[in-house]
Amino acid sequence: MTEQEIATREKQQVQGQEKTRAGRFFLPEVDIQEQSDSLKLFADMPGVKQSDVEVTLNNGVLTIVGTVSTEVYQKLTPLYTEYNVGNYFRQFELNEDIDAQRINASMKDGVLELTLPKSERTRPRRIEVNAR
Repeated sequence: MTEQEIATREKQQVQGQEKTRAGRFFLPEVDIQEQSDSLKLFADMPGVKQSDVEVTLNNGVLTIVGTVSTEVYQKLTPLYTEYNVGNYFRQFELNEDIDAQRINASMKDGVLELTLPKSERTRPRRIEVNAR
């Protein structure tokens, strides 16, 4: 692996979303890895518990919502903050190459891992060559 410099990025607040819940919503940083049989998404949502994550798939749109409990922060009066506390929201349009019935998700240490299996028809397959 080559060395890479770590660069910080400002949180991006979600724009143009109609909210039914008060509070800020930020775009979680997401890494996407393509494997031969699936896509893996890793969404960084610090402060979100597994029970406070909602992943839905509706009409080919995968929606991730992570809610941060603000109870801990309400009694604090910080002198300095590096980032704002808020919820997370991100959407992805999936194509028909993803097997929607087999999508699974897990959460550990503030990172949501989604596995999006490719459908059988899009997976690479070996074709046997016969002698004539």
